[in-house]
Amino acid sequence: MILVTGSTGLVGSHLLFELAKESQAVRALYRSKAGIESVKKLFAVYAPNSTELFNSIEWVACDITDYQSVCNALVGVKTVYHCAAMVSFNPKNAEEMIFNNVQGTANVVDASIAVGIEGFCHISSIAALGDENASGVVDETCGMGKLKRRSAYSRSKFFSENEVWRGVEMGLHATIVNPSVIIGPGSWSSGSGLLFSTVSKGFPFYTLGISGYVDVRDVAAATIQLTKLKKWGNRYVLNSENLSHRAVFSAIASELNKKQPHIHVKPWMALSVVPFAWIVSRITGKQPLLTRDTAKSGHSITYYSSKKITDELSFTFTPVKDAIKHTAKIFKSGLL
Repeated sequence: MILVTGSTGLVGSHLLFELAKESQAVRALYRSKAGIESVKKLFAVYAPNSTELFNSIEWVACDITDYQSVCNALVGVKTVYHCAAMVSFNPKNAEEMIFNNVQGTANVVDASIAVGIEGFCHISSIAALGDENASGVVDETCGMGKLKRRSAYSRSKFFSENEVWRGVEMGLHATIVNPSVIIGPGSWSSGSGLLFSTVSKGFPFYTLGISGYVDVRDVAAATIQLTKLKKWGNRYVLNSENLSHRAVFSAIASELNKKQPHIHVKPWMALSVVPFAWIVSRITGKQPLLTRDTAKSGHSITYYSSKKITDELSFTFTPVKDAIKHTAKIFKSGLL
């Protein structure tokens, strides 16, 4: 039996689909029934026999911050894919996010050790990595460094990884993957999905920051391969290409038949908007469209390297333009 946490999220739902295609016995943890319906729709987009695949999954309600609940969910499980994580760049959510991500991971790790899990894969993030090395790139060797200047999300992922490494020291057979910005179909109101819904409304702005991007299907495939090959005690950066945010926004606009972004937002301009975004958020009760962390990341220039996994597995990543084309096609279909 395989267990997937965060099964209704972008990576988790794609992992479920790939595992179901392999006729694996899968147990999926969820917190919201609405999320289950989203997964069902995703399966329908991908496969003509989607109902059969979807019905093969065992769904279990579970709050991973409740240790006993996690222990109960792990009965009979041999392999764990830990995808669950709260993502927010709103300072108001910082404390809750760090608690959920770190305590949740600690519980899954401890319960996995208690029941004798044979394999564990933790889906982390490039946000848990530090500054570039002497070659000017960020890879698996880059430690976090000073935490004070990192976002709360970054700190939460770093501390979560530490829980996994603690588990490894206690005998847990685990591997960690650090995906860059993940492109793929899922929720259009969060993550990279928000890029598509934002650009679809006409978004004229761009920044000159650079980051890494990867197709969600590659993330799912890589994690499954690494777990099957028992790459325990290792971490792997998953990154297809390093591209400017302008290039990515422009590619999305082209696929959605929208006008290309043409207004350059300089760093000082973005930071000056943050207080107004906070005021609007307070009035409307909605999440702020821009925070200090997202304003800074939009201008940050970082290059990531996936040389380790391409060398060890001869893994080939999907070009980002194809990931965008694939996601945009599903976005335009209105099926999700």
